Amino acid sequence: MYPLLMDWLSRLEAPQNALSVLTAMITPAVLISACGALIFSTSTRMGRVVDRVRVLSERFENLAKHPEQDEMFEERRVLIFTQLDRQTSRARLIQRAMTAYYTALGVFVASTVAIAIISITASNFTWIVVVLGLSGAMFMLYGSVLLIVESRMALSAIMSEMDFVWKVSQKHAGQDLKSKPGGPFTWLGRNI
Repeated sequence: MYPLLMDWLSRLEAPQNALSVLTAMITPAVLISACGALIFSTSTRMGRVVDRVRVLSERFENLAKHPEQDEMFEERRVLIFTQLDRQTSRARLIQRAMTAYYTALGVFVASTVAIAIISITASNFTWIVVVLGLSGAMFMLYGSVLLIVESRMALSAIMSEMDFVWKVSQKHAGQDLKSKPGGPFTWLGRNI
């Protein structure tokens, strides 16, 4: 082992060899940083979903206790139940995305270690680093696709809630407000 270490150290004395090893180790470090940012933003999304579920649960509980106080009880009950179902699905997608990002993070750390080990042993196993890098990138891609689906679900939840708010406002608005121009914004003849 000692001669192997001495051989490696003598090869690293050449500046181009040391720079090539350090340069190779920087690429996974950048991807590790990207994974950290994605994990942070995904954790924030999960926190928002949890907060939203708590608010919806409280609303659902209050509605169930006093159904007679709301003339739109059935519509509101369906909306809240649907929202809770969507939030549950969103939480599952976010959790899978976070798992993918943490896995990618671990794989990129492993690829950094593999680069160092391969340069120490002077073995020709650079394909291991390539496989690790590609698998880490695939986990990042998978997590990103999950978050795209989750963001579409979030938009769908917001749209259904806004439709309900529009329905309630139409019901409780006076004739003077209903007759005024306005309503949904249109562009090229379509509601936006």
